[in-house]
Amino acid sequence: MNSDGPSGSGVSDDGCPTASRTEHPVWGTLRPVAAAVGGELLLPSERAAGDIPLEFGGETVGVLRLGGLDGALGRLIESVESELGGSLPDLSRTAKQAAVRLLYERGAFLLRKGVEDVAAAMGVSRITIYNYISAMEQPAPRPDGREA
Repeated sequence: MNSDGPSGSGVSDDGCPTASRTEHPVWGTLRPVAAAVGGELLLPSERAAGDIPLEFGGETVGVLRLGGLDGALGRLIESVESELGGSLPDLSRTAKQAAVRLLYERGAFLLRKGVEDVAAAMGVSRITIYNYISAMEQPAPRPDGREA
């Protein structure tokens, strides 16, 4: 990741400038962000329409090019696994419910086949995922037992 790409251009294989060039300190901070969103960091001279300019001290020090939705669900699952401290199939029932909540909040189930793919990754049925979603959409009972 930190080695020059095949051309020796000072840009690594993942599209990020490497330390062999005069690199702004912000690059080290932004590499994990770019990876988490499926994007790539590029030099300012490579800016294209849709790229996000990265400014520091009034100077554009690079650009972030966001990737498409390819691999988005996988990245969401990886982030939830990291957050919960284990792979989805190995989580307890309660932790799996928490994982479904996090994935739901992050839009995983808006993706085509999101429920099916999460169920397969978690080692449960689609019905289980739908039950977890349904349970979290139910209003919490009030202490006096009456409906909200």
